[in-house]
Amino acid sequence: MTLREENRYPHCMALRLYNTLTKREEDFTPRDAKRVTMYTCGPTVYSRPHVGNYASFLMADLLRRWLEAGHDCDVVHVKNITDVGHLLHDSDHGDDKIQKEAEREKLHPLEIAKRYTDQYRDDECILGFLEPKFRPRASEYVPQMLVMVKELLTKGHAYELPDAIYFDVTSRIPTPYGTLSGNTLESVKAGARVGVNKGKRHPADFALWKKCIGDNARHVLRWDFATGNVVQSSGDDASAGFPGWHIECSAMSRALLGDQIDIHTGGEDNIFPHHECEIAQSEAVSGKKPFVQVWLHRRRINLEGEKMSKSLGNVLTLPDIVAKGYDPMDLRYYLLSVHYRTNLKFSWKGMEDARKARRKVMEWMEREAGKEGKEGKGGEVVKDFCAAMDSDLNTPAALAAVFDAMKNLQAPREHTATFIDVVRHTFGCFDKIEEVISSHVQALIQERQQARDAKNFAESDRLRKAIEEAGYEVRDGKEGQVVKKK
Repeated sequence: MTLREENRYPHCMALRLYNTLTKREEDFTPRDAKRVTMYTCGPTVYSRPHVGNYASFLMADLLRRWLEAGHDCDVVHVKNITDVGHLLHDSDHGDDKIQKEAEREKLHPLEIAKRYTDQYRDDECILGFLEPKFRPRASEYVPQMLVMVKELLTKGHAYELPDAIYFDVTSRIPTPYGTLSGNTLESVKAGARVGVNKGKRHPADFALWKKCIGDNARHVLRWDFATGNVVQSSGDDASAGFPGWHIECSAMSRALLGDQIDIHTGGEDNIFPHHECEIAQSEAVSGKKPFVQVWLHRRRINLEGEKMSKSLGNVLTLPDIVAKGYDPMDLRYYLLSVHYRTNLKFSWKGMEDARKARRKVMEWMEREAGKEGKEGKGGEVVKDFCAAMDSDLNTPAALAAVFDAMKNLQAPREHTATFIDVVRHTFGCFDKIEEVISSHVQALIQERQQARDAKNFAESDRLRKAIEEAGYEVRDGKEGQVVKKK
């Protein structure tokens, strides 16, 4: 599916994206005209991802969908699973997030990882995510990580201390460390996000490989540094260790997409230190610049004035949304209705508005399916939609074009159908879903119809309330009552 199919809607021009690396919008031109390589930082599976996490993942899903629908590109999408090595506070010291949860629940770390990986994948399916081409797990790519670590040591970009192997941020790399985030080496101080170690050459130097000694001697998941083989022993063992978080994504990206890729996405919290470190180690190994052509970052989600964060304990998960009576697609619409470079201030009123707006669009699409189109204003709204999406994924403007189309679109039937197909594919939340109404609600509907026929309006109102409390919307019209899921 493409807007350029049979030259019906040749409105997509150059796709412009805001590049965090250059701090400006740029025309996007993939290395291969019809093949885009894209890497997305996936979840660390120590708990269920929250709404803020899904906002970041949805940005990548939206971009992929638009590249497919609007630009006819084949997107080779990699989205990883971090199941080892991500330490608390993104630092170089402290507990591994997954191991800490495993110790709390008295389970093996991989059992914890599997549980939350399954939950995460279920959530993505429910939210309508397209399946990536590859979904690598960090624990499966340790040999590739060790190849990179050893190359960095050989090339003088890394050095060894008793506790770990560190990357030297002052070494000569194609893109100077700090370019992505805007930090300078002078401004980076040892603190909350960078581990304090007096042996490090610079406070910003980060761990590529942690040895299973000292505080890390209890780490369960460990590999032999020389061979990359899994080690089953426990306790102090300097020959065994586990990877640092940053080297994981570089190694998985390199293994599956090569030394240079077109697009890398993530949340704004990933900019520093994680993505900054990815650039440094990837370019130091390959000697090629840039490692990533375009970096896209989703701004955070705020809840009651604060960043939605597990560490703050103010997160909402998909089950929380469903428990409030909302369809997961309402959440998808809500998160995509705000531009990805804008902080979304989450509210239940916003969710309610999203539900109503999504319903209006879906009902219009269903009505259009049975109409014969006429010549008219079709090209203008299609052009507006394409221009909005090509302008740094401006979803508010794109949705405004959709609502304009609902009022003004008069085009040949085949053009209208193509436009609707493209909007559906791009946003992923307008597909017609056959609603299965429970037998209990069906019985209430039948009883209410009997009450209406008997002009028993008090009973009709009571039954309407019961149907609505069950999660359905009731509309009365000339052809009788219409009941739909809210």
